[in-house]
Amino acid sequence: MMRALWTLAALALWTGCSSAQEDAATPTATADAATDTATGDVAEPPDATQGSDAEALPTPQWTAATHGKGTAPNYATVLPADTVQRLDIVVAASDWATMQAELATYASSSSGPGGPPGGGGSLDQAFDPSWVPCDVFHAGRQWYKVGIRPKGNSSLQQTVKSGNKKTSFKLDFDQFEGTWPEVTNQRFYGFKQLNVNNNFDDQSLLRERVAGDLFRAFGVPSARSAFYEVYLDVGQGPTYFGLYTVVEEVDDTLIETQFESAKGNVYKPEGDAATFAVGTFDTAELYLKNNEATADFADAKALYDALHSGLRTTDAAAWRAALEQTLDVDRFLKWLAANTVLQNWDTYGRMSHNYYLYADPTTKRFVWIPWDNNEALQTGKMGGAIALNLSGVGAGWPLIQFIAADPVYFAQYKQHVHDFATQVFEPTAMQATYDKLKALVAPSAAKEQAGYTFLKSVSAFESAIAALKTHVQTRSAAALAL
Repeated sequence: MMRALWTLAALALWTGCSSAQEDAATPTATADAATDTATGDVAEPPDATQGSDAEALPTPQWTAATHGKGTAPNYATVLPADTVQRLDIVVAASDWATMQAELATYASSSSGPGGPPGGGGSLDQAFDPSWVPCDVFHAGRQWYKVGIRPKGNSSLQQTVKSGNKKTSFKLDFDQFEGTWPEVTNQRFYGFKQLNVNNNFDDQSLLRERVAGDLFRAFGVPSARSAFYEVYLDVGQGPTYFGLYTVVEEVDDTLIETQFESAKGNVYKPEGDAATFAVGTFDTAELYLKNNEATADFADAKALYDALHSGLRTTDAAAWRAALEQTLDVDRFLKWLAANTVLQNWDTYGRMSHNYYLYADPTTKRFVWIPWDNNEALQTGKMGGAIALNLSGVGAGWPLIQFIAADPVYFAQYKQHVHDFATQVFEPTAMQATYDKLKALVAPSAAKEQAGYTFLKSVSAFESAIAALKTHVQTRSAAALAL
């Protein structure tokens, strides 16, 4: 049994409780012997002052259920709906310095992400940050040599430029299996990757979580998420980086759990090709996230061709039939209705990013999957969200423009708008949801400190929740009037 440097028994007791109990969970230095927990021996955290190396790596807390690849994703443990959990991340000081140097260079770039105004490129293409190893601690258990890197786009630049240390991260639990074979196929309760999102520019801290839940409640596949208090130790002990929203990865667990088959192509379009406007088809901008060995883009080309077929103006019924062979149009219309009612400007229709397309092999049709919802539930920036009647959406966004011009599809869209406003985004139910989530995250929000927060004040947090309540009332009335 390894000698413990942290008292993690308290951390194990805290897990599953609200963040108001955090004080009992903070890891502290101790000379006590290693402590047994319900899930096994507590491991000794690595020394964050030392750089990484490739020596043999002990993994005493590895179990099939917690670390193994064959385990189904444990949503109840990793992404619970009604608790704020704690995540501790330990990064070697030298590796942290590497990350910060790269971020400083990126933030000082005058060009920034590519694409249309507002940022149509993505971090993966505009900025290629280095993965560095870290150790992750949750509920008294350790995950070893996990890959960590910053994530984001224009939001990342703005965060770093402002001096805010609360950046978003991506975690990949077997990123370094080539360096440390001991972590080959390491998983976090069945999850290979997780997105640790910083709730950028969201005074309520709720929008990412709420929007994703609303999409799923309306039958639109969407990533599950949960709230976490995140502590980082980069050589000077654990520091509270604030309340984060941890979100599952689309091409990892979402596809596995929300579809019958996970074998289809997963695309994350970015830039001009993401608009599907005429003349923009470009496989280099579709960004295939799986099946790279075959890299067959025929399904995406079939969707593009069906959308732009001349049948649209000569035989609308035939055009619809052909389009529906390549795209699950009804689910796209449900996404469009929900997205327009709740108002989300930072996606298709305004910005050429923040969605996935999954070629479902069971239906041979693409399914639209929304992504990155922290800008939802507000009128929005860059001209704001599109109008409920879809007016003003030009030729640059044909998936919307063509639907708005087609009487059959527009009637379906209007019905979904009504259903979403009355069945899901219903004011009375949403008031209760906002009250519940406010009570859940308020203690964690109150603990955020200058330099590690986007919150202007406690009163700003309160006002943001009130604004969400007003917003749902206004949008419900507008939807019913369409």
